Amino acid sequence: MRRVVAFGIGLLLASCAAVPPPAPAAPQPEIAITIDDLPVHAPFPPGVTPNQVNDQMIAALKAGGVPAIGFVNGIGVEQHPETIQALRDWRASGFVLGNHTWSHPNLSKLSLAEWETELTKNEPLLAPLDGNADWRWFRYPFLDEGKDEAQNIGARKILAKHGYRIADVTIGWGDWAFTGAWARCNAAHDTAAVAELERMYMDAARESIPEARDTAHLLYGRDIPYVLLMHVSAMSAHMMPQIIQMYRDAGFRFVSIGDAESDPAYRNDVDLSLPPRTPDWKLAQEKGVKLPQQADLQPKLNAMCPEARPAGAAK
Repeated sequence: MRRVVAFGIGLLLASCAAVPPPAPAAPQPEIAITIDDLPVHAPFPPGVTPNQVNDQMIAALKAGGVPAIGFVNGIGVEQHPETIQALRDWRASGFVLGNHTWSHPNLSKLSLAEWETELTKNEPLLAPLDGNADWRWFRYPFLDEGKDEAQNIGARKILAKHGYRIADVTIGWGDWAFTGAWARCNAAHDTAAVAELERMYMDAARESIPEARDTAHLLYGRDIPYVLLMHVSAMSAHMMPQIIQMYRDAGFRFVSIGDAESDPAYRNDVDLSLPPRTPDWKLAQEKGVKLPQQADLQPKLNAMCPEARPAGAAK
């Protein structure tokens, strides 16, 4: 009997030894939330103010317990002085504020001297905000890094001179494109169109995840910490709780812009003494791979809830 038991135990141990250990779990993908165009990204639905939109965005980020950085255009405060309170509220909530130039111009349409003025004009607004110690992050308006290599390098030298790092963008779905339709459809009280906008928005957001991850794996062979571009629009503020939950459901962990861009993929945007970061499209050409493409929703969005024309107006 003892020999039978011993033989059974031996078989059991042998079978256990033959089972390979479980593969290590894939690292959890990471994402940093960045919000452009603070404190004013118009148009807004009737009766909605910029401060209300900022408050709604801040509340959603706080409730979600996620870090974020907002990029400021100072002209918004100049035109809407009450929105200085919105920037104070962002800071009081623990969020970093960075530089998006004073009036959101295209770099490619300016001289480098004009562009440097746009950069530095924002600084007296950003620097005094309580505790905003990490404010020297820069986001190019329109993601326009210059009309040619010379202007690109010249702009980087200006940013380096003023101590900036570039906030890259590696995931997004063009949330800005929904802004006008959201304002129009809410103004028209078109509940069906509003619901359709929400559906389209979330579909685009969900589809951007595999697009960004496929791009990273094609170009880098792995997930990189993703930097998300959104805007302080009325629709994005309204949808932010769903966006945060969507990323959590997809397995993402939220990190700061500094943590995300400590990854080697962003090295050339953090150390501006290095050459410019190779754009994804060019890196794809060099590697001979085809990147996934997002659908263009702009025509459909532009056609939704057209504004009523006055009688006799030209078509």
